Amino acid sequence: MTATRDKFGRPIVVVTGMGVVTSLGAGKADNWKKLTAGESGIRTITRFPTDGLKTTMAGTVDFIPIEPMSSVVLSDKLADMATEEAIDQAGIGLTGDFPGPLFMAVAPVELEWRPREEVARATGMKEGIDYDAMLRVSGNGRFADYHRRFLFGSVADYLVEKYGTKGSPISLSTACASGATAIQLGVEAIRRGETDAALCVATDGSVNAEALIRFSLLSALSTQNDPPQAAVRPFSKNRDGFVMAEGAGALVLESFESATARGAKILGVLAGCGELADNFHRTRSSPDGKPIVGCVRKALDDAGMTIENIDYINAHGTGTPENDRMEYLGISTVFGERAKEIPVSSNKSMIGHTLSAAGAVEAVFSLLTLEHQRIPPTINYDVPDPAIPFDVVPNKARDAKVTAVMSNSFGFGGQNASLILTREPA
Repeated sequence: MTATRDKFGRPIVVVTGMGVVTSLGAGKADNWKKLTAGESGIRTITRFPTDGLKTTMAGTVDFIPIEPMSSVVLSDKLADMATEEAIDQAGIGLTGDFPGPLFMAVAPVELEWRPREEVARATGMKEGIDYDAMLRVSGNGRFADYHRRFLFGSVADYLVEKYGTKGSPISLSTACASGATAIQLGVEAIRRGETDAALCVATDGSVNAEALIRFSLLSALSTQNDPPQAAVRPFSKNRDGFVMAEGAGALVLESFESATARGAKILGVLAGCGELADNFHRTRSSPDGKPIVGCVRKALDDAGMTIENIDYINAHGTGTPENDRMEYLGISTVFGERAKEIPVSSNKSMIGHTLSAAGAVEAVFSLLTLEHQRIPPTINYDVPDPAIPFDVVPNKARDAKVTAVMSNSFGFGGQNASLILTREPA
């Protein structure tokens, strides 16, 4: 009989359902087929004019029609699609009656340019008026929908209403680590015995002109626009920045005991979670790499594992010069010479950086790697950086024995999170 608790005496947390939407398509099957084929979802932006911008491509989800375009409405729809797929696979609860809480990772929400202009025109407000004042005005009568839509918890409220999760939902934003953080909160809730199941969702539909310009002003985005499919080059010497993208990932987590009691299929195990913030700079990582090192070590300790147990690293791998270098520094400090032996790849080379959704999207892909024993490639890896001697899986998928995956999310502001996922309970 398999134990229901881990070596620390905590309930084992398993995954019984997962869903995903990216620029490659909707659903696990379509995404996995294209991901392992090395296809790219990066394309030239047609959603808004890009004249005069240095970056003109992104991993947009254009197959979901939304008119007029709203990042928050798209985030709603992406989250809904991923959640529906995950719950259907898990076969848990009754329709609209999920037996646990919701942990929701979502991008910072604000009134976008178009609704701001509409509110200002209709109410005679002056240019440059205080943002909070505009938000208050938008809550009065005719703009009530805007007010509801642009509250931070609006996406979570929508999912709670449709899927019937229990208790107050938790909406969070920890930059690029948000998706992994949502999963960690679900794991911790089950381990504490507060619930037998948790719904962890991360979504981001924020490829809009304002966001693109902001990241451009930070010199964070790739400007290799032609062809767009070749723009993301993680760990390559000629990398020049990340590419914004959209997507959503959803996981149904359960205690192993609860899942087996209802005869659910176990898709994988959330064996360990680690997090550590460095507070060094708004965008840059601490030069000594200690926050990343500490985060990775915490994940290993939480899982009760050593570096020898990890068979594959699903890297954060954004393609920015500094972020890739810092990720190698952190991993090599912890793993030593083994850092050169463990297969490493970056899903972002194909789907772009899904920002707040990245940690959950990449957790789904990590679980699919465990299921299929096939490691997705890092495409556009044609000029290796000798300063980053990872065993990057280059351009074509690699069949390999994988029992444990480390999935990393290292975000702006020093928000670092690492997950360790395994095929079966230890």
